[in-house]
Amino acid sequence: MSLVIETRSLTKSYGKSRGVEDVNLAVERGEVFGFIGPNGAGKSTTIRTLLGFLKPTSGSAKVLGYDVVEESREIHKRIGYLPADVSLYDDMTAGELLDLSARFHDVDGSEKIKELSSRLDLNLSKKFRSLSTGNKKKVGIIQTILHDPDLLIFDEPTSGLDPLVQNTFYEILRNEQGAGKTVFFSSHVLSEVQRLCNRVAIIREGRLVAVEELSEPGAAQYKSVRVRFRDPDVKPEFAGANSMEKTELGYKFMIQGDVNRLLGWLAGHEVEELTIEDPPLEEVFLNFYSGDDKTQGRGV
Repeated sequence: MSLVIETRSLTKSYGKSRGVEDVNLAVERGEVFGFIGPNGAGKSTTIRTLLGFLKPTSGSAKVLGYDVVEESREIHKRIGYLPADVSLYDDMTAGELLDLSARFHDVDGSEKIKELSSRLDLNLSKKFRSLSTGNKKKVGIIQTILHDPDLLIFDEPTSGLDPLVQNTFYEILRNEQGAGKTVFFSSHVLSEVQRLCNRVAIIREGRLVAVEELSEPGAAQYKSVRVRFRDPDVKPEFAGANSMEKTELGYKFMIQGDVNRLLGWLAGHEVEELTIEDPPLEEVFLNFYSGDDKTQGRGV
Protein backbone atom coordinates (compact mmCIF):
# COMPACT_ATOMS: atom_id res chain seq x y z
CA MET A 1 0.00 0.00 0.00
CA SER A 2 1.39 3.38 -1.04
CA LEU A 3 0.14 6.20 1.17
CA VAL A 4 -0.14 9.71 -0.25
CA ILE A 5 -1.53 11.25 2.94
CA GLU A 6 -0.79 9.85 6.39
CA THR A 7 -1.58 11.49 9.73
CA ARG A 8 -0.91 10.17 13.21
CA SER A 9 -2.84 11.69 16.11
CA LEU A 10 -2.82 15.01 14.25
CA THR A 11 -4.01 17.78 16.55
CA LYS A 12 -4.37 21.51 15.97
CA SER A 13 -5.60 23.50 18.94
CA TYR A 14 -6.63 27.15 19.03
CA GLY A 15 -6.79 27.41 22.80
CA LYS A 16 -10.43 27.40 23.83
CA SER A 17 -11.60 27.28 20.20
CA ARG A 18 -11.96 23.87 18.59
CA GLY A 19 -9.54 22.79 15.89
CA VAL A 20 -8.93 19.10 15.22
CA GLU A 21 -7.91 16.37 17.65
CA ASP A 22 -6.22 12.98 17.20
CA VAL A 23 -6.98 12.71 13.48
CA ASN A 24 -5.64 9.52 11.89
CA LEU A 25 -5.91 9.38 8.10
CA ALA A 26 -4.42 7.02 5.53
CA VAL A 27 -5.12 7.99 1.91
CA GLU A 28 -3.87 5.58 -0.73
CA ARG A 29 -2.36 6.47 -4.08
CA GLY A 30 -4.88 6.66 -6.91
CA GLU A 31 -8.07 6.91 -4.86
CA VAL A 32 -10.66 9.65 -4.61
CA PHE A 33 -10.98 10.26 -0.89
CA GLY A 34 -13.82 12.32 0.53
CA PHE A 35 -13.61 14.31 3.74
CA ILE A 36 -17.04 15.32 4.95
CA GLY A 37 -18.63 17.04 7.88
CA PRO A 38 -20.86 19.98 8.74
CA ASN A 39 -19.47 23.50 8.43
CA GLY A 40 -17.06 24.14 11.30
CA ALA A 41 -16.28 20.46 11.85
CA GLY A 42 -12.55 20.86 11.14
CA LYS A 43 -12.25 20.06 7.43
CA SER A 44 -10.42 23.23 6.38
CA THR A 45 -8.20 23.17 9.48
CA THR A 46 -7.08 19.65 8.60
CA ILE A 47 -6.37 20.60 4.99
CA ARG A 48 -4.46 23.74 5.92
CA THR A 49 -2.36 21.72 8.36
CA LEU A 50 -1.60 19.13 5.68
CA LEU A 51 -0.43 21.94 3.41
CA GLY A 52 1.87 23.40 6.06
CA PHE A 53 -0.12 26.62 6.37
CA LEU A 54 -0.82 25.73 10.00
CA LYS A 55 1.62 24.06 12.37
CA PRO A 56 0.27 21.04 14.28
CA THR A 57 -0.05 21.39 18.03
CA SER A 58 0.85 17.71 18.33
CA GLY A 59 0.94 14.57 16.25
CA SER A 60 2.42 14.30 12.76
CA ALA A 61 1.46 14.24 9.10
CA LYS A 62 3.12 13.29 5.84
CA VAL A 63 2.01 14.17 2.31
CA LEU A 64 3.63 12.31 -0.59
CA GLY A 65 6.14 11.01 1.93
CA TYR A 66 7.21 14.50 3.08
CA ASP A 67 6.76 15.86 6.58
CA VAL A 68 4.25 18.73 6.55
CA VAL A 69 6.32 20.85 8.94
CA GLU A 70 9.88 20.23 7.79
CA GLU A 71 9.33 19.62 4.06
CA SER A 72 6.32 21.71 3.05
CA ARG A 73 8.18 23.23 0.07
CA GLU A 74 8.58 19.81 -1.52
CA ILE A 75 4.89 19.12 -0.92
CA HIS A 76 3.84 22.34 -2.63
CA LYS A 77 5.77 21.43 -5.79
CA ARG A 78 3.79 18.24 -6.29
CA ILE A 79 0.23 19.13 -5.30
CA GLY A 80 -2.63 21.20 -6.63
CA TYR A 81 -4.82 22.97 -4.08
CA LEU A 82 -8.19 24.69 -4.43
CA PRO A 83 -9.32 26.62 -1.34
CA ALA A 84 -12.99 27.06 -0.53
CA ASP A 85 -12.81 30.75 -1.46
CA VAL A 86 -10.82 31.56 -4.59
CA SER A 87 -9.02 34.91 -4.34
CA LEU A 88 -6.61 35.92 -7.11
CA TYR A 89 -5.35 39.11 -8.79
CA ASP A 90 -8.45 41.19 -9.56
CA ASP A 91 -6.93 43.21 -12.41
CA MET A 92 -5.82 40.19 -14.45
CA THR A 93 -8.05 38.26 -16.83
CA ALA A 94 -8.79 34.60 -16.25
CA GLY A 95 -6.48 33.74 -19.15
CA GLU A 96 -3.65 35.88 -17.80
CA LEU A 97 -3.97 34.30 -14.38
CA LEU A 98 -3.78 30.80 -15.80
CA ASP A 99 -0.83 31.70 -18.06
CA LEU A 100 0.95 33.10 -14.99
CA SER A 101 0.26 29.91 -13.07
CA ALA A 102 1.66 27.80 -15.92
CA ARG A 103 4.83 29.88 -16.05
CA PHE A 104 5.17 29.69 -12.27
CA HIS A 105 5.20 25.89 -12.50
CA ASP A 106 7.39 26.00 -15.62
CA VAL A 107 4.91 24.11 -17.82
CA ASP A 108 3.35 24.80 -21.20
CA GLY A 109 -0.29 24.94 -20.18
CA SER A 110 -1.79 26.51 -23.30
CA GLU A 111 -3.54 23.39 -24.61
CA LYS A 112 -4.77 22.32 -21.17
CA ILE A 113 -6.09 25.83 -20.43
CA LYS A 114 -7.93 25.84 -23.76
CA GLU A 115 -9.42 22.38 -23.19
CA LEU A 116 -10.53 22.87 -19.58
CA SER A 117 -11.88 26.40 -20.08
CA SER A 118 -13.98 25.07 -22.96
CA ARG A 119 -15.30 22.15 -20.93
CA LEU A 120 -16.12 24.40 -17.97
CA ASP A 121 -17.51 27.19 -20.18
CA LEU A 122 -15.10 29.81 -18.80
CA ASN A 123 -14.55 33.12 -20.61
CA LEU A 124 -10.80 33.67 -20.42
CA SER A 125 -10.98 37.31 -21.51
CA LYS A 126 -12.88 38.60 -18.49
CA LYS A 127 -11.07 40.18 -15.55
CA PHE A 128 -11.13 38.17 -12.37
CA ARG A 129 -12.93 40.90 -10.42
CA SER A 130 -15.88 40.78 -12.84
CA LEU A 131 -16.37 37.02 -12.59
CA SER A 132 -19.20 35.41 -10.65
CA THR A 133 -18.39 33.17 -7.71
CA GLY A 134 -18.89 30.11 -9.88
CA ASN A 135 -16.58 31.39 -12.63
CA LYS A 136 -13.91 32.28 -10.09
CA LYS A 137 -14.17 28.70 -8.87
CA LYS A 138 -13.66 27.49 -12.46
CA VAL A 139 -10.41 29.47 -12.68
CA GLY A 140 -9.30 27.85 -9.42
CA ILE A 141 -10.16 24.35 -10.66
CA ILE A 142 -8.08 24.79 -13.83
CA GLN A 143 -5.22 26.32 -11.85
CA THR A 144 -5.27 23.33 -9.48
CA ILE A 145 -4.96 20.77 -12.30
CA LEU A 146 -2.84 22.74 -14.77
CA HIS A 147 0.66 21.64 -13.74
CA ASP A 148 -0.15 17.90 -13.62
CA PRO A 149 0.29 17.43 -9.84
CA ASP A 150 0.43 14.02 -8.16
CA LEU A 151 -2.14 14.99 -5.51
CA LEU A 152 -5.20 17.22 -5.93
CA ILE A 153 -6.67 18.77 -2.78
CA PHE A 154 -10.05 20.48 -3.08
CA ASP A 155 -11.83 22.31 -0.25
CA GLU A 156 -15.58 22.52 -1.01
CA PRO A 157 -14.92 22.54 -4.78
CA THR A 158 -18.50 22.62 -6.09
CA SER A 159 -19.88 25.52 -4.07
CA GLY A 160 -21.02 28.19 -6.52
CA LEU A 161 -21.07 25.84 -9.53
CA ASP A 162 -24.33 25.17 -11.35
CA PRO A 163 -25.41 21.49 -11.71
CA LEU A 164 -24.19 21.11 -15.31
CA VAL A 165 -20.75 22.44 -14.45
CA GLN A 166 -20.66 20.22 -11.37
CA ASN A 167 -21.16 17.18 -13.62
CA THR A 168 -18.30 18.35 -15.84
CA PHE A 169 -16.11 18.79 -12.78
CA TYR A 170 -16.91 15.23 -11.68
CA GLU A 171 -15.87 13.97 -15.13
CA ILE A 172 -12.59 15.89 -14.87
CA LEU A 173 -11.88 14.31 -11.48
CA ARG A 174 -12.53 10.83 -12.85
CA ASN A 175 -10.13 11.55 -15.71
CA GLU A 176 -7.47 12.67 -13.23
CA GLN A 177 -7.97 9.52 -11.17
CA GLY A 178 -7.74 7.46 -14.35
CA ALA A 179 -4.35 9.07 -15.00
CA GLY A 180 -3.13 7.79 -11.63
CA LYS A 181 -3.68 10.96 -9.60
CA THR A 182 -4.91 10.99 -6.01
CA VAL A 183 -7.83 13.26 -5.17
CA PHE A 184 -8.65 14.46 -1.65
CA PHE A 185 -11.60 16.75 -1.26
CA SER A 186 -13.78 18.08 1.50
CA SER A 187 -17.50 18.56 1.16
CA HIS A 188 -20.68 18.96 3.12
CA VAL A 189 -22.70 17.49 0.23
CA LEU A 190 -23.18 13.80 0.94
CA SER A 191 -24.53 12.84 -2.49
CA GLU A 192 -21.45 14.04 -4.41
CA VAL A 193 -19.15 12.17 -2.05
CA GLN A 194 -21.17 8.99 -2.54
CA ARG A 195 -21.00 9.52 -6.29
CA LEU A 196 -17.25 10.05 -6.58
CA CYS A 197 -15.31 8.53 -3.74
CA ASN A 198 -13.68 5.19 -3.03
CA ARG A 199 -13.67 6.01 0.67
CA VAL A 200 -14.87 8.83 2.86
CA ALA A 201 -13.79 10.09 6.28
CA ILE A 202 -16.43 11.71 8.44
CA ILE A 203 -15.37 14.42 10.89
CA ARG A 204 -17.50 15.89 13.65
CA GLU A 205 -16.45 18.51 16.19
CA GLY A 206 -12.82 18.14 15.20
CA ARG A 207 -12.62 14.35 15.55
CA LEU A 208 -12.96 11.53 13.03
CA VAL A 209 -16.00 9.43 13.76
CA ALA A 210 -15.81 6.99 10.83
CA VAL A 211 -14.04 6.05 7.63
CA GLU A 212 -16.43 4.39 5.19
CA GLU A 213 -15.73 2.17 2.18
CA LEU A 214 -17.83 3.26 -0.80
CA SER A 215 -16.51 0.73 -3.33
CA GLU A 216 -19.45 -1.65 -3.09
CA PRO A 217 -22.94 -0.80 -4.40
CA GLY A 218 -25.12 0.51 -1.62
CA ALA A 219 -22.27 1.05 0.82
CA ALA A 220 -22.83 4.07 3.07
CA GLN A 221 -25.86 5.08 0.96
CA TYR A 222 -28.03 7.05 3.34
CA LYS A 223 -31.63 7.77 2.39
CA SER A 224 -34.42 9.68 4.08
CA VAL A 225 -37.79 7.91 3.79
CA ARG A 226 -41.34 9.15 4.26
CA VAL A 227 -44.17 6.66 3.89
CA ARG A 228 -47.92 6.60 4.49
CA PHE A 229 -49.79 3.30 4.52
CA ARG A 230 -53.40 2.76 3.56
CA ASP A 231 -53.86 0.92 6.85
CA PRO A 232 -53.03 3.41 9.65
CA ASP A 233 -52.13 0.54 12.00
CA VAL A 234 -49.20 -0.60 9.85
CA LYS A 235 -45.83 0.45 11.19
CA PRO A 236 -42.51 0.11 9.32
CA GLU A 237 -40.67 -2.77 10.93
CA PHE A 238 -37.85 -2.84 8.46
CA ALA A 239 -34.38 -4.00 9.53
CA GLY A 240 -32.02 -1.06 9.11
CA ALA A 241 -34.57 1.68 9.73
CA ASN A 242 -33.24 4.33 12.10
CA SER A 243 -34.72 7.32 13.91
CA MET A 244 -38.32 6.26 13.33
CA GLU A 245 -40.73 9.15 13.76
CA LYS A 246 -44.53 9.06 13.45
CA THR A 247 -46.01 12.17 11.87
CA GLU A 248 -49.45 13.34 10.80
CA LEU A 249 -48.62 12.18 7.27
CA GLY A 250 -47.28 8.74 8.19
CA TYR A 251 -43.76 7.70 9.18
CA LYS A 252 -40.36 9.26 8.66
CA PHE A 253 -37.08 7.37 9.11
CA MET A 254 -33.60 6.88 7.63
CA ILE A 255 -31.90 3.85 6.15
CA GLN A 256 -28.34 2.94 5.21
CA GLY A 257 -27.51 0.52 2.42
CA ASP A 258 -29.36 -0.94 -0.54
CA VAL A 259 -32.78 0.69 -0.96
CA ASN A 260 -34.11 -2.46 -2.69
CA ARG A 261 -34.38 -4.20 0.66
CA LEU A 262 -36.80 -1.50 1.78
CA LEU A 263 -38.77 -1.71 -1.47
CA GLY A 264 -39.04 -5.46 -1.06
CA TRP A 265 -40.53 -5.06 2.42
CA LEU A 266 -42.92 -2.33 1.29
CA ALA A 267 -44.19 -4.54 -1.55
CA GLY A 268 -46.08 -6.58 1.04
CA HIS A 269 -48.11 -3.57 2.20
CA GLU A 270 -50.50 -1.10 0.61
CA VAL A 271 -48.70 2.23 0.37
CA GLU A 272 -50.52 5.50 -0.33
CA GLU A 273 -47.49 7.78 -0.50
CA LEU A 274 -43.73 7.20 -0.55
CA THR A 275 -40.77 9.58 -0.77
CA ILE A 276 -37.13 8.46 -0.82
CA GLU A 277 -34.46 11.15 -1.08
CA ASP A 278 -30.90 12.11 -0.14
CA PRO A 279 -30.89 13.52 3.39
CA PRO A 280 -29.02 16.69 4.37
CA LEU A 281 -25.60 15.84 5.76
CA GLU A 282 -26.50 17.40 9.10
CA GLU A 283 -29.39 14.93 9.36
CA VAL A 284 -27.05 12.02 8.72
CA PHE A 285 -24.82 13.21 11.55
CA LEU A 286 -27.71 13.59 13.94
CA ASN A 287 -29.00 10.11 13.17
CA PHE A 288 -25.85 8.06 12.72
CA TYR A 289 -22.88 9.88 14.23
CA SER A 290 -24.17 11.88 17.17
CA GLY A 291 -23.19 9.38 19.86
CA ASP A 292 -19.86 8.90 21.59
CA ASP A 293 -19.61 5.18 20.89
CA LYS A 294 -18.42 5.42 17.28
CA THR A 295 -14.91 4.16 16.71
CA GLN A 296 -12.56 6.61 15.04
CA GLY A 297 -11.14 5.34 11.80
CA ARG A 298 -13.64 2.50 11.27
CA GLY A 299 -12.99 0.99 7.87
CA VAL A 300 -9.33 2.05 7.54
